Amino acid sequence: MVFTTRFAPSPTGRLHLGHAFSALTAERAAREAGGRFLLRIEDIDPTRCKPEFEAGILEDLEWLGLSWETPVRRQSDHLGDYAAVLDRMQSDGLIYRCFLTRTEVAERIGQAPHGALEAYVGAPLPPDEEAQRLEAGDAFAWRLSLAAAQVRLGRQWDCMTFTEEGSGPDGETGALAVDPARGGDVVLARKDAQVAYHLACVHDDAAQGVTHVIRGQDLFEAVHVQRLLQALLNLPEPVYRHHRLITDETGRRLAKRDKDQTLKALRDSGVTPTEIRERLGL
Repeated sequence: MVFTTRFAPSPTGRLHLGHAFSALTAERAAREAGGRFLLRIEDIDPTRCKPEFEAGILEDLEWLGLSWETPVRRQSDHLGDYAAVLDRMQSDGLIYRCFLTRTEVAERIGQAPHGALEAYVGAPLPPDEEAQRLEAGDAFAWRLSLAAAQVRLGRQWDCMTFTEEGSGPDGETGALAVDPARGGDVVLARKDAQVAYHLACVHDDAAQGVTHVIRGQDLFEAVHVQRLLQALLNLPEPVYRHHRLITDETGRRLAKRDKDQTLKALRDSGVTPTEIRERLGL
């Protein structure tokens, strides 16, 4: 099996030093393994993703000296594929319509006694009530049913693991246990976003033959939900390699709002790709 990894940014702003570190780390890993490096544009949020930001991503990565296989996979071109997966999960009873707003979900989590809930766990409405809500045109989200998932997986529910070749925020590494309930009844699609991150991510990693997921430690917790989805959908399990995060002088993690740390701003100020690599310890 050919070592295959990817850099998968969302075009919601300009790339910054943290993105550069992640892209360069993934590309170097693929190069050293004689493998494949892919670029994937995760543009499933129609309200925040902009063509000009996608163009900026390509410009920044080319300036850094990176190259990748073409064509580039753009998630907005594959909404039908995700819809087919959701249809299958609905037929299998693994997802249900949730009509609660984000605020209502947060309130229910907060009202749980003694902090019993860290993530929302619900249940489908009775058929008659659901039909009335649909007839009224009420908005809903498709949520994964943990109860149905546990029944489907049986003994596998308690023995899932993942391989961590990097480290989590607290130094977690090696063969690690999956907590399939960690994310609760996670949202897999909304009316304003036809697919959510977790489902699109695991679907695309499988579709593209990704063997190693190399990304920042801020996404370490996402492994639990994503491994659960991989098991439910019979998708291959990649190896995970989480890396350190790049922070500013105060120790705060960089974000797209940090305009002075974007690659474009640094390039415009005269910084070279070599200096970027040196600054990142690469």
